[in-house]
Amino acid sequence: MKTKFTIITLFLLAFSFGSYAQKDVSDKSAEAIKEFKHTNDKITKYFNSAYGYAVFPSIGKGGLGVGGATGNGTIYRGGAVVGDCRMSQVTVGFQAGGQAYSEVIFFKDKAAFDRFTGDKFEFAAQATAVAVTAGASFDVDYRDGILIFTHAKGGLMYEASVGGQKFKTEMR
Repeated sequence: MKTKFTIITLFLLAFSFGSYAQKDVSDKSAEAIKEFKHTNDKITKYFNSAYGYAVFPSIGKGGLGVGGATGNGTIYRGGAVVGDCRMSQVTVGFQAGGQAYSEVIFFKDKAAFDRFTGDKFEFAAQATAVAVTAGASFDVDYRDGILIFTHAKGGLMYEASVGGQKFKTEMR
């Protein structure tokens, strides 16, 4: 058990140092937006119509019983960069492996955007994300003013866990 705890701690520390190493990831976020649109052009309507959005170009996630994830992102309003953000997540449950993915969070209106940029925002365990795949049809709508899309980059993770995402924002 002690070895398992040590491995998980080292793994989470590696993710943490990576997320603190580079705060401004706006160039990588712009590339992630292109990748989202390239994978499925139907997502373009959300980029065009949302009040604002946050893009996380690379989130690293891993776990073995206890898990975590972290990544830095960029906040946009009106298509322009207006801030930076960091996501962290802790999960507990049946899980094993590691993966990397991109995430974009769309904000339908000013109220949802302001909640997120208020610097104490978190998603509960029931928040769901839509996986962006080539050719998939999106029949989704905002929930509480927020819509989440993810795009797998690599890795393999088996998971049946409970947790939530917390966000820290810094407006420019």
